[in-house]
Amino acid sequence: YVDYELGKQLLNLPGVAAAEVGGGLVREVQVIADQNKLASLEMDILDIESALESANTDIAAGRLIMPSREISGRTSGRFQTVDEIRELPIALENNEQQSSITLSEVARIIDGSEEEKLRIRFDDQPGIKLTMQKQPQANTVAVVENINNQLQKLKNENLLPDDIQINQVSNQAKYVERSLSNAAQAALSGAILAMIVVYLFLGNIRRTLVISSVIPIAILVTFILMAISGLTLNIMTLGGLALGIGMLVDNTIVMLENIYRHQKDGESNIEAARHAAREVSSAIFASTSTNLAAVLPFLLIGGLIGLLFKELIFTISAAILASLCIALTLTPTLAARIKVSKTGKMRNAINRLFSCIPRGYSAGLGKILKFGWILIPLFVAGLYFSWMNIQSLKQTFLPSMDEGVVDVRLTSDKGNNLDTMDNLTRKVEQIISKQPGVVSQYTTVGGFIFGRSTFESSNRSMIKVQLAPGTNSQEWIAKTRKAISKAGLPGLRAFLRAQGIRGIRMNQGDDDVSLRIKGPDLDTLTQLGDQVVKQLETVKGINNVQHSNEEVTREVSIRVDRQRAASFGLSVEDVGRAVRIAVNGSDTSDFIADDRAVNILLRLDRNVMSSPADIAEIILFSQSSPREAIRLSDVASISIEVAPGKIMRDRQQRIVEVTASLDGSIAQKQALLDSLEAALKIELPQGYTVYEAGGLETLKEGEDLSKWLLGLAIFMVFVVMAVQYESLRNPLIILLSIPFCLIGVSLGLDYTGLPVSMPVWLGLIMLAGIVVNNAIVLVEYIEIARDEGMKKINAIVHAVAVRFRPIMMTTLTTVFGMLPLAMAWGDGSEMLQPLAVTLISGLLFAMFVSLLLVPVFYHLLGLKDDHQ
Repeated sequence: YVDYELGKQLLNLPGVAAAEVGGGLVREVQVIADQNKLASLEMDILDIESALESANTDIAAGRLIMPSREISGRTSGRFQTVDEIRELPIALENNEQQSSITLSEVARIIDGSEEEKLRIRFDDQPGIKLTMQKQPQANTVAVVENINNQLQKLKNENLLPDDIQINQVSNQAKYVERSLSNAAQAALSGAILAMIVVYLFLGNIRRTLVISSVIPIAILVTFILMAISGLTLNIMTLGGLALGIGMLVDNTIVMLENIYRHQKDGESNIEAARHAAREVSSAIFASTSTNLAAVLPFLLIGGLIGLLFKELIFTISAAILASLCIALTLTPTLAARIKVSKTGKMRNAINRLFSCIPRGYSAGLGKILKFGWILIPLFVAGLYFSWMNIQSLKQTFLPSMDEGVVDVRLTSDKGNNLDTMDNLTRKVEQIISKQPGVVSQYTTVGGFIFGRSTFESSNRSMIKVQLAPGTNSQEWIAKTRKAISKAGLPGLRAFLRAQGIRGIRMNQGDDDVSLRIKGPDLDTLTQLGDQVVKQLETVKGINNVQHSNEEVTREVSIRVDRQRAASFGLSVEDVGRAVRIAVNGSDTSDFIADDRAVNILLRLDRNVMSSPADIAEIILFSQSSPREAIRLSDVASISIEVAPGKIMRDRQQRIVEVTASLDGSIAQKQALLDSLEAALKIELPQGYTVYEAGGLETLKEGEDLSKWLLGLAIFMVFVVMAVQYESLRNPLIILLSIPFCLIGVSLGLDYTGLPVSMPVWLGLIMLAGIVVNNAIVLVEYIEIARDEGMKKINAIVHAVAVRFRPIMMTTLTTVFGMLPLAMAWGDGSEMLQPLAVTLISGLLFAMFVSLLLVPVFYHLLGLKDDHQ
């Protein structure tokens, strides 16, 4: 029912690419031959195979050409029922008493099911897994919603059998929906916090509304651009909006604050809007251009990094570009309609406080500038130690994503049958069910199913544990591993691992840490693998250490004597086919029943084939006439040999792979380095090497690319400013403020305990374009003041006093807008939290740099008064 009815109905839904069924019993017709009866009739099992194949066929007869038309013909011979198989006549060539027999005389025909190789259950109830795969461009949430609606429709119309219960084992849409909801909430919370900051500074609800109007308009424009570009709402695009919420109002704040200042100086609303816009439009355009110049190279790179972050960069860039257009057009128009109103006592007190801070600071700044050169070595020293600190922090490619799902892989001694493995697995299930935070267990005994791929091995099991929201996966794994180990299940090895980001592999191996040993001899590789495993078990921060040759299997080796077999007219292929049919059975043919293909399996009775000695007694007949009966042992030697469970190769050379999982206490880069260092301590014979499977290379490539992009971002920012100012001096002064944001980033990462990952590097690249915004506005105003006749030092002090509040406002709105993401509330926030923390800590320190170090740089490097 699941395969032929339910699966087909769901397969026809929009966006569904494939439906795969795993587990359960599949109808099969078994032909169990009696080789003693066959031998008495001078026949063997190959004769039965040939009879089934030749009888069950349709043959095209070609076209019959008639005087006025033509029709095609077909000779029909395929089986229609099981009774036809039973009554299949088999010709006897060398029997004088009878010319033929029916198949049922020499074989039992059973209309049953395939041999069970995989057992599936959900919370201790037997089941069948139906995996639905979406089309590449389809929306995950929409596809899952369609599937759920169809299932509900079938249930409402009583089209589902009463004894079938449907449970969702894995639903990516749930995690996506929660992540999208959390990203949207973070964006909304950030917008509210940013507007609170704006209102505290402005104290005017109408001016606050002017600024807040930028957010929905910019987001709407961004959605339009996303739709044109074919982007969808996902964690990255919504995360980009959440990150950019505070940045959207920066340009509007600068514009509105300048208009308000002109209005307070007595200018009319129209004149204030015109003069203010003229003063800051150049600075606003320059700051937006630097923001875009820093991140746009990201859109040109490929690979995994480009795939992960392109949509986020596009979203932020589109939103910032939209905010620039609004700040230069809509904001002056709306601000010109707002009159300067009287304020109450409370507001006056707050305004006096906000006025005292910049006045007091600017007064002290005049004295600091005279000895400003002393500050530069102090900041440079702080920059050096901060960079060294960042280099010493934990290094990883991507942050860990906790989806609340733990995979428990179980392996027992090779050769254990399905029933033995099932008993061991049930004991582990009981241990897991006693652990807190378990919502459900989905178990596959005899292998595992991953997507549309099925792996069968009677000594393996997989338990997928869904944890309750809020349960820490690593802590749960540590407790459960101890409980399983304490149970002392003989021969059972358990490997527990939190499910990571689907589809992303750091290396060519199968786990977080993967080392490979290359060499010519398999036995030597196995011994070296054992030694490396012992070394890695001493490395802190990793567990589940194993190597690919740990499992050995005993196999029956049948070596055919070619000359001896040829003397009976038999080839190696003939002998091999006979052994396969006798031991395992072979799908010789099939027939159609109720529009379904049913396999026909030919084999000997399991009771007859239960030991290597039974294999030696397989009866074959020579192909020469008269036919002569022989035993398999007459043409082949049978022995039991030990062989590795699997043989791996890398670049056509044999390898053994040693793998391990991270326990969450150590970063991936450190784990890889420590593991490789430990592995290299063993003594390697000549011709053998130990190397890492690509994780370190991926990390290095990501780090090198990030550094290159960071350097390119700084260069692009400098070029944009040089073109804007038609000079190199002021752009150089502004550019010198960029490196010192690293001090803030270092402090932020230290405080939060986050490792250095690709989102951190992306944050540094974005900072290269963002931190110059305040410096641009400040330097621009210094130039305006000097053009009006002020001396350099007076112009610096005056510009800092005037731009102090806008700088504070733009920085704090951006910081508070990103704060919900930095707090990492809810699913999906792990990827963007390091980015938000990097931007917040860098911006806060950059604000300090803009108000202190940029004035010092300008005082030292700016044109002298007589050259202005």
